[in-house]
Amino acid sequence: MQQYFVNGEAGRFVTIEDENTLKHMFSVMRLQANDQVVLVFEDGIKRLAKVADSTSYTFEILEELQDNTELPVDVTIAAGFLKGDKLEFLTQKTSELGARAVWGFPADRSVVKWSGKKLIKKTEKLKKIAQGAAEQSKRNQIPRIRLFEKKQEFLNCLSEFDRIFIAYEESAKTGEKKVLARELALLPKGSKILFVFGPEGGIAPEEVNLLEKQGGLKVGLGPRIMRAETAPLFALSSVSYAFELMT
Repeated sequence: MQQYFVNGEAGRFVTIEDENTLKHMFSVMRLQANDQVVLVFEDGIKRLAKVADSTSYTFEILEELQDNTELPVDVTIAAGFLKGDKLEFLTQKTSELGARAVWGFPADRSVVKWSGKKLIKKTEKLKKIAQGAAEQSKRNQIPRIRLFEKKQEFLNCLSEFDRIFIAYEESAKTGEKKVLARELALLPKGSKILFVFGPEGGIAPEEVNLLEKQGGLKVGLGPRIMRAETAPLFALSSVSYAFELMT
C-alpha cells in the first residue's frame, strides 16, 4: 500500500494540497474514490485513509496504525561535502536505513564548495530525496536535512549529542574494532548519536582533534577501507543490528 507524508494535523477528513504528492497520487498511481493509502502526518503516526473525493483531493481517515519503523535511537549522519551526486545517494540510502538526520559540512578535504543560493538549492533537492526514500521504506518520519555553510556552525551543534563517533580511516588501518560495539551496547534507547565522516580524501587529523575535544570517539568500521558514501551505510547497519536485531 502506498504511503505519503502530509503536512498539518489529522482530522476525520483531510485535503491534500502539495502538488508533487497529488501528482504521484492521482496521475502516477491513478487513485480513485475509495482507494486506500497510508498517510503520515507531522506527529509521525501512520493512518489508514481512503479517497473520499478525487476531484477535491479529500481523504477520510479510517484508523490509526500502530506500525513504527523508526530506529530506537536518534542517529544523525554528518559527512564532508562530497563530489558529484554522492550526497544524493547518501541521503537516499541513509534515509532508507533509518537516519533521523543527514548533515553536510565543508570539510578540510572537501573538493566542492557550496554557499548561498547553491546551498539552498542543494538542501531542497536533498529534502525531496529524503522524503521519497522515507515513503518508500515506510518510515514514520522524514529525515531532517541540514547543510552547513561554515564548518564552525557544524561544530557548534555537537553538544546536543549523547555520543559522537568519528569514522577514521587510520583507526581501521590499525585494527581498531571494539569501540563502536562497546559504546553502542552502553547506550540506552532514545540516545542521540552522531556519526562523522570525511569526504573522498578522508577526515583530516586536525578535524579529528577538534571533534575529540568535543567528546568524539575515533572508531574503525572493520578491516576494509570503504568509500565516503559507503561507510555511513555500514554504520547505520551496525546500529540497527545492535538495537533491533539483537533484542
